[in-house]
Amino acid sequence: MKKEKQKNLLQRYPLSCMLIVVIWVLCLTPWIPESPLNHVRLIDKWTHLVMYGTLTATIWWEYLRQHTVRNGWRLFLFAFLAPIAMGGLVELAQAYCTGGRRSGEWLDFLANSLGVCLGVLIGMVLCWRVKR
Repeated sequence: MKKEKQKNLLQRYPLSCMLIVVIWVLCLTPWIPESPLNHVRLIDKWTHLVMYGTLTATIWWEYLRQHTVRNGWRLFLFAFLAPIAMGGLVELAQAYCTGGRRSGEWLDFLANSLGVCLGVLIGMVLCWRVKR
């Protein structure tokens, strides 16, 4: 039964699951690649904002594709609280599980949370558009 639900989750939300894995891998990779955007002020924070905004908007999009009846509490839990909690866990993992090669930062957590809020706004617009 449990394996059935996991498979169902992966089938119903493939992009969201893929983005979750990609975010964890990127955030726990011991090296940070050089980029032509390294000179941009706060590029790290912008990256966090975009990653979590994209994740949250994708969760909303896949949810709206799968469900004709919206469950506000489920959306609140899985498309708002869960990504914020994941952002906090990623920062804790960076601080305590990378042997000092990465650092967990409060500003990164704030950027993650702002990205989630932006993704929720995009999701709400999608929801409004789907209703029409």
